[in-house]
Amino acid sequence: MGIIKLTNIRLHAQHGCLEEESIIGSEYRVDISVKTDLKKAAVSDNLIDTVDYVHINRIVKEEMGIPSKLLEHVAKRIIDRVLKELMTVSKIKVAVSKINPPIGGDVEMVTTILRSKRS
Repeated sequence: MGIIKLTNIRLHAQHGCLEEESIIGSEYRVDISVKTDLKKAAVSDNLIDTVDYVHINRIVKEEMGIPSKLLEHVAKRIIDRVLKELMTVSKIKVAVSKINPPIGGDVEMVTTILRSKRS
């Protein structure tokens, strides 16, 4: 087994419960890691034998482009799509962070982390 990680995917998106968040949007960070068998790819040096991180990044960008009120909701959608489209992924962890959240304080970011595994 092995792990593939995409760290600090930066995006602008319209998530949040406040009306202005859905209009103006905010900056976000997504970190994702997937557990999969990497033994064959380590020997073959062939993209077809691994999880393509370009595919993971595309899923993240597409799901982040769909407005949600809660970070939990968008994180769950990302997990569901990865497990549906990338059959060799056995476990997944997704962290969605809102940079400079409008919470009336000096907070760098708020983060929601969800984990799941193939059943």
